[in-house]
Amino acid sequence: MPELFPLTRQHVLRALRQIEREGQRLPPSTVYDLVYRGRRYPPRAVAQLAYRLATQQPQAAWPLPSGAATNRLLEQLDFTIAAKRPTLANSPLDSDVAEQERLEDLYTGRPTRKAPPHPSTAAIAAEPTAPYETPATYTRAQALAELFISEEELDAALAGLQRRKNLLLQGPPGTGKTFLAQRLAWLLLGATDAARTELVQFHPSYSYEDFVQGFRPDAAGTFRLTDGVLPDVCRQAATDPTRPYFLLIDELNRGNVSRIFGELLLLLEADKRGPAHAVRLPYTPVDAPHFFVPENLYVIGTMNTADRSLAPLDYALRRRFAFVNLEPEFGPPLQEFLAGQGVPAAIIQRLTARLTELNQTIADDPDLGPDFRIGHSYFCHPPQKVSEAEAWLHLILTQEIAPLLTEYWLDQPAKATAQIKRLLGS
Repeated sequence: MPELFPLTRQHVLRALRQIEREGQRLPPSTVYDLVYRGRRYPPRAVAQLAYRLATQQPQAAWPLPSGAATNRLLEQLDFTIAAKRPTLANSPLDSDVAEQERLEDLYTGRPTRKAPPHPSTAAIAAEPTAPYETPATYTRAQALAELFISEEELDAALAGLQRRKNLLLQGPPGTGKTFLAQRLAWLLLGATDAARTELVQFHPSYSYEDFVQGFRPDAAGTFRLTDGVLPDVCRQAATDPTRPYFLLIDELNRGNVSRIFGELLLLLEADKRGPAHAVRLPYTPVDAPHFFVPENLYVIGTMNTADRSLAPLDYALRRRFAFVNLEPEFGPPLQEFLAGQGVPAAIIQRLTARLTELNQTIADDPDLGPDFRIGHSYFCHPPQKVSEAEAWLHLILTQEIAPLLTEYWLDQPAKATAQIKRLLGS
């Protein structure tokens, strides 16, 4: 790149953010667009703004002409330049829908639609036909047999849970966070006792009134003060103080955690449990019993680190939880598991090698990073018939992994297409 261009990818990203923030209306390009996060921008106008930001000269003129020179420079900075969408109205192909779609794919950079290479796989499901048989008792040996973590990692997670009474499992999608949360509870219970385990999932509409206490309409249309999930679980645990109880919170960071917990963040602390630290809830009458979190209640939450649409957890909550990071596991534990399920060695080798390579590419991408890697749980339900293993793997890669990669590199469709082709290659 010539030295007279002190332009970096970060300058262009700053320009794009400024365009969006200020709602700038840019003159449309003639032939090409810069595609970023599903939106299209005129390349030369973006380059000029980025150049002014780089040189800190508000009136600086972009020294290259539109077209190939500008596009080539932006492509060197790893941006996607695509031809403008075609206008096919009144063309001879108006009645040929398939040809219209083919030409639109050609202009927009989307991969040409093809018939599935494995048409015979349509009826094969990725999920097992036999349900998981929940054992009456649950032992350490059973946990180590079905969890893709080492004995030391399991001990560390259990130690954090027993020390803080609150544990948060965090990691990329598909790393078995909810699965592990349930098994940790079973281990400390010594059994799969559903009566002493409560599972709830947070979401953007979940509120303090749902989780703790609020007014809700009854069958007669009258609003009554009603307890939420937490008081119900605490009440059960308080009446049975010699045995542990568990509250599992899936996708904890999808909700507004500070609002959902409210003043009860105080009571979550391990040394603030029990009647001595009880507080009066905002909606309850003055003479009502104060609320406390019993010492035998454990809270296990899960958090998807790839979801950047969510606000980060505040420090008040972080201080009350022990954190355990879960990583994608495509090494010996998964390989031995798949071999034990009858998956052919060649398929196991191809699966693990390509997913390991893909995860390295994702981790090295400055716009993604390690939090966006693909987890192993996508591949934990192989088919019962060995003959279906090839089709099973193909369906997971095309129906689950490929759409995720398209979303990851929405602003770089050529890169997404290249990674998908590499993943699916024979």
